[in-house]
Amino acid sequence: MDDFNQVLRARREKLDALREKGIEPFPHSYIPSHQSDEVIVGFEELETQEGLAEGGEGEHTSVAGRILSWRDHGKSHFAHVGDAGGSIQVYFKSNIIGDERFEELNLLDLGDWIGVEGPAFRTRTGEVTIRAESFTLLTKSLRPLPFGKTEENTETGERIEHSGFADPETRYRQRYADLAVHPDLRSVFETRTKIIRALRGFLDSEKFLEVETPVLQPLYGGASAKPFVTHHEALGLTMYLRIADELYLKRLLVGGLNRVYEISKDFRNEGLSRVHNPEFTMLEWYQAFTDYNDQMALVERLVGHVLDEVLNKRELRYGNEMISFEPPFPRIPLVGALSEALGVDVLDLEDQVLRERAKALGLDDLDTAGRGKLIDKL
Repeated sequence: MDDFNQVLRARREKLDALREKGIEPFPHSYIPSHQSDEVIVGFEELETQEGLAEGGEGEHTSVAGRILSWRDHGKSHFAHVGDAGGSIQVYFKSNIIGDERFEELNLLDLGDWIGVEGPAFRTRTGEVTIRAESFTLLTKSLRPLPFGKTEENTETGERIEHSGFADPETRYRQRYADLAVHPDLRSVFETRTKIIRALRGFLDSEKFLEVETPVLQPLYGGASAKPFVTHHEALGLTMYLRIADELYLKRLLVGGLNRVYEISKDFRNEGLSRVHNPEFTMLEWYQAFTDYNDQMALVERLVGHVLDEVLNKRELRYGNEMISFEPPFPRIPLVGALSEALGVDVLDLEDQVLRERAKALGLDDLDTAGRGKLIDKL
């Protein structure tokens, strides 16, 4: 803890030193011209099209990002700056930015946000890099991020990554820090956004109407789950956070809206695990004049559309298996599939036999279960 407090004090002292120099550590605005990936791609295209000589420079550019790494080399420094496009190396040299500004680099830390301006070039090691002609401090980071370390095995030359932020529970609780330390996780958030956009686009194209139904409800229903309970002070009513959207969506069908859907937050005051969260996002839709065969066909088209939009392919690897989502999907009746698995027509079995089969498979709490629940559990 003492070491951590020393780090905090050191960063505060750097903050004070910056202000003494007249440098605003938290400026209001900075508009970069490009993201890091755009700079790299643009320079590579320039190399291909114009055949830049070794050491040739690309267009003047500016990026803004977080300092992810730092290497001192006397009168020059190398840093990696990360932004929404990835990361890019930046080269600082005293005779380019000036000695006074070069000294100011000593007041920067990992995690600080900076804006950098200058042309792109390729280093001797082959990395596209920005040669900094100027830089701007955008945010002084006062608390250190748990960046990992890379060590090199002196015998094998192998580079070993040591994560500074590996505990799963801490990572889930502090998503902001997890994203900062593991920027590759951004793709998970981006993919989720694309999925939601694709779902919405498909249902809109099928002439479904997106609606919003009450989150606070006087009666909860549409599923079998324990609700979160609250109290409405003005009305003196006990209210519940919804556990499902079903009942209000069905009322809209009664009112004459034949195709409706909702992408919403639902809440169930139950267990907590990696696959079950008390607060979750759910898509529900309802369509008049259709049966389950029509809905299976709709789901088939929906899944294909989402895969096309998000991944531009209809095959996914799951473990060692490659799964194809090309239609038609197999249609498997529940009773037929269960009968095949049990080796006997499940409809011919008495409830007690079903219960014994379920217990033999390790399923518990079925002593009072009815026939439907027994078949469902099996």
